[in-house]
Amino acid sequence: MQKVLIANRGEIALRVIRACKELGLKTVAVHSTADRELMHLAMADETVCIGPAIATDSYLNIPRIISAAEVTGADAIHPGYGFLAENADFAEQIERSGFTFIGPSADVIRLMGDKVSAIEAMKKTGVPTVPGSDGPLPDDEQECLKIGRRVGYPVIIKASGGGGGRGMRVVHKEEDLIKSIRLTRTEAGAAFGNPVVYLEKYLTNPRHVEIQVLSDGQGNAIHLGDRDCSLQRRHQKIIEEAPAPGIDEKARAEVQARCVQACIDLGYRGAGTFEFLYEDGQFFFIEMNTRIQVEHPISEMVTGIDIVKHQIKVCGGLPLSLKQEDVVIRGHSIECRINAEDPTSFLPSPGTVSFFHAPGGNGVRVDSHLYSGYKVPPNYDSLIGKLITYGATRDEALMRMRNALDELVVDGIKTNTPLHRELVRDEGFCKGGVNIHYLEKKLGIS
Repeated sequence: MQKVLIANRGEIALRVIRACKELGLKTVAVHSTADRELMHLAMADETVCIGPAIATDSYLNIPRIISAAEVTGADAIHPGYGFLAENADFAEQIERSGFTFIGPSADVIRLMGDKVSAIEAMKKTGVPTVPGSDGPLPDDEQECLKIGRRVGYPVIIKASGGGGGRGMRVVHKEEDLIKSIRLTRTEAGAAFGNPVVYLEKYLTNPRHVEIQVLSDGQGNAIHLGDRDCSLQRRHQKIIEEAPAPGIDEKARAEVQARCVQACIDLGYRGAGTFEFLYEDGQFFFIEMNTRIQVEHPISEMVTGIDIVKHQIKVCGGLPLSLKQEDVVIRGHSIECRINAEDPTSFLPSPGTVSFFHAPGGNGVRVDSHLYSGYKVPPNYDSLIGKLITYGATRDEALMRMRNALDELVVDGIKTNTPLHRELVRDEGFCKGGVNIHYLEKKLGIS
């Protein structure tokens, strides 16, 4: 591997370019017409405009991305997160075109991208799963009712091809089950092109805990500890921390070991994350993200391991250079996602950043592509940066986050910084261990 094309934008594109530069690799940055002023373009060795602002004609256009790799002589493509990062067809076309895809194989992406097949794969490898329908729900409505009784109410109907909180419906009573299944099938077919749905037990007060892994596809895999991502709004993460506070240590060790074994069994290559619901001392698998995560920096902070650099190396064919005993979790780290949005209505707030000041100090990290004068476009996700703090203890990491948020200045547009300032002083969050419904209840969102 000599030259990497980054098929993404914003802070993750900047993050990948920095990792490539440390590895001595040349870089190619692609961009839409709306993104000519992105910071990482100035750092890349080459840049290519791949289309207009609309993502379907640029960042989601597979032929244009592959053409950009061809004309620049890139030999590998890093998808970042979002856009095409978990698109099996994209991975397949990259490999068929003679390039290295910095991620797992297309077959593994397909397997884990379908919730039903992913759950079946996890059961085979011993990863704990939520009690449910053991596959797609049948067309026989009487059989569906039997499954609902066996699992016990409340249950949740999920689209097999869903994600990001879409394609879900909670059912509290048996008389509502069939109607809910029909509605979810219709919505799933329209949204994902896949009407298959399945049923699971609905956990009432779970936390969202995930395990970070690295694997080389050659029989070597490790975990880098866990993260708590329970502070969410409409299934979208707001604040994450590592390690997850208040977890049963035996259950933690067992599930981490299971995730490592699952990577070996799958022949998984690259960085990945197993996501779980955690309730009453038990873990229940919900999905696997076959890419780098937005919140990967907090795992880097508590382990001292550069996840993106190792992801690039193992996907380039090198064996994993780390063993599990090399991974030592020290201290605590917290990440706040900074979005260009109204902190009250959560509506996007694009526009020109008239002044940007990043906080600093011991234990403070800022992953952002912002600078004074940058114009945030209205065309893409509202994430404009990540503020990360580290401390020897959770309390120290929290104190540093409070100070860092107070120092952060983003003028000219609205951001969710005021919400973060409130949350890192919230009594419930400061105690640790809030569930996934905590923030919505606090905000009065039903």
